[in-house]
Amino acid sequence: MADPSSYRPKPGQIPDSPGVYKFRDEHRRVIYVGKAKSLRPRLSSYFQDLANLHPRTRTMVTTAASVEWTVVSTEVEALQLEYSWIKEFDPRFNVKYRDDKSYPSLAVTLNEEFPRVQVMRGPKKKGVRYFGPYGHAWAIRETVDLMLRVFPVRTCSAGVFKNAARTGRPCLLGYIGKCSAPCVGRVTPDEHRELAEQFCDFMAGRTGQYLKRIEREMHEAAEDMEYEKAARLRDDIGALRRALEKNAVVFNDATDADLIALAEDELEAAVQIFHVRGGRVRGQRGWVTDKVEAVDTAGLVEHALQQLYGEEQGDAVPKEVLVPAMPEDAPAVSQWLAARRGSNVSLRIPQRGDKKDLMATVQRNAQQALVLHKTKRASDLTTRSRALEEIAEALGLDSAPLRIECFDISHLQGDDVVASMVVFEDGLPRKSEYRRFQIKTFEGQDDVRSMHEVLTRRFRRYLQEKEKTGEWIQENGAGEVPAEPDPAMEDDGRPKRFAYPPQLVVVDGGQPQVAAAQRALDELGIDDVAVCGLAKRLEEVWVPGEDDPVVLPRSSEGLYLLQRVRDTAHDFAIRYQRTKRAKRFRAGPLDDVPGLGETRKLALIKHFGSVKKLRSATIDQICEVPGIGRKTAETVAAFLAQAAPAAPAVNTATGEIIEDDEDTAAVAPAVSPPERGQQV
Repeated sequence: MADPSSYRPKPGQIPDSPGVYKFRDEHRRVIYVGKAKSLRPRLSSYFQDLANLHPRTRTMVTTAASVEWTVVSTEVEALQLEYSWIKEFDPRFNVKYRDDKSYPSLAVTLNEEFPRVQVMRGPKKKGVRYFGPYGHAWAIRETVDLMLRVFPVRTCSAGVFKNAARTGRPCLLGYIGKCSAPCVGRVTPDEHRELAEQFCDFMAGRTGQYLKRIEREMHEAAEDMEYEKAARLRDDIGALRRALEKNAVVFNDATDADLIALAEDELEAAVQIFHVRGGRVRGQRGWVTDKVEAVDTAGLVEHALQQLYGEEQGDAVPKEVLVPAMPEDAPAVSQWLAARRGSNVSLRIPQRGDKKDLMATVQRNAQQALVLHKTKRASDLTTRSRALEEIAEALGLDSAPLRIECFDISHLQGDDVVASMVVFEDGLPRKSEYRRFQIKTFEGQDDVRSMHEVLTRRFRRYLQEKEKTGEWIQENGAGEVPAEPDPAMEDDGRPKRFAYPPQLVVVDGGQPQVAAAQRALDELGIDDVAVCGLAKRLEEVWVPGEDDPVVLPRSSEGLYLLQRVRDTAHDFAIRYQRTKRAKRFRAGPLDDVPGLGETRKLALIKHFGSVKKLRSATIDQICEVPGIGRKTAETVAAFLAQAAPAAPAVNTATGEIIEDDEDTAAVAPAVSPPERGQQV
């Protein structure tokens, strides 16, 4: 922890003009960017008594080791420069805005004398009929606007309703026929409640009877030559049909069902529900729960059913409930659901057809909900701070590990051994500093030796960069505006690849991998970096030199953060390993055959199994491959006959084909990581 007075600018150095300032840590990394109308008072405010600073500001100034500024002409220029620097440096202490929203539902307040149709958010209230939730509030308002032609239910607030009753004049909707105006006595309370109940019935899926009734009335009006009434009824039918079109049709029949899907990991589970009424998706809801007990998927389904239907009665419980796994006591659960509904309820797992396809869609939504929850949880400052404090306490660290690096090894039966390094700062991933390694010294299923090699290479590079930085500071000193290039930056302005050390190294593995990582640090003389490992089987945390692991509670934020770091490194390693396999496959001699594309090349390899067997095949045998004509077969045979016989086989390469320095490849993943559970 640095003392802010050690780098406080001298009096008179800070200009009294607009500008942008940067705080850097001891490794010359930008950790905060700000702007000011006047730099002098703004920067001076950071160097007051620490007790008077906000906790987050106090953490920032004690983490920083220097401050520098740039003077601009106007506040607009300061704003533009601040934005550019925040995008460029991604400072850890700058605010990161993330979307947060609650989903609205269409509600009918049947608990009031004159029920009201409105948009509602938040927890359910007793006596209110809900439909949804919907993705957007405007979608609800559009649907309601169309249906008010047929079901003119009150939509005004209590204040507007009382004011209309006092003045005896209805609102605009009452004048244009989209409200039955109970406020001025145009309908009785019973008549208005009947309209509200019909509105609820229509929204619940019983649409056919209303459409048929209105069509019958339309024809009767036309026969009686009441053409204006018939035209109005025709328009009402069109409005109802447009309202129905806003709900996706998923089943041809009038199916009433709820589909429940789960996405889970070791600590949490996301539940997602689709409500289908009349063959249409009428609503969607979901939540994420902590797995505070040892529970399997069947147990989670049972808990979800209790949560979903515990306070529901009658038609709110559908005829059919589709689940991913049957509860342990399925007959009892079915009886409980039937008692809530008042009639039989089918509880089953969809096996085929449209219902199975829709269940797959619900499952994808559950997976996305879990990912979104993890993102929101990771973005919460209080939660991240608690997680880092728990890790520091469990591992006996002097301070919270603000920078964590995690390493993982991946290979396919000992071939194409690669490693990954991911970086988390303040509990958030810093993708620009992810690194990948190609194991150079040997091939084989030896994760321990691979881990030792990777840690050695990574921290040897750090020591080299540290030595260069020290030499630069001795020669140039520290000033407001460096006259020489920053030693911690590349020529293009980006940070050097291994310039910053972590406070904590996490390895994917148990005691052997942890021992190998610690041995690598000891051999390099690095004693200020902590090491731990996270074993997948029981999620145990291993530390060097200990025979027993550290067991964190399953609900621990610290364990959640370690799992997220480990899983990110695992996914990153898998992607790189697959990329290497793909490159190795494309490096075969068939790539040089003129006119032979990827599809036919794959067909040849699949048919013969290897290039060696393909080389010994006759032209007639090559022609047997689908898509290969005689001319192409002659070209392939002639080319392979001229090629060197020692060329490596496509699927069984024995040496390295790709020649590159993987230490220096900075790859920030541009696609979503694979689903959990994928192994290499």
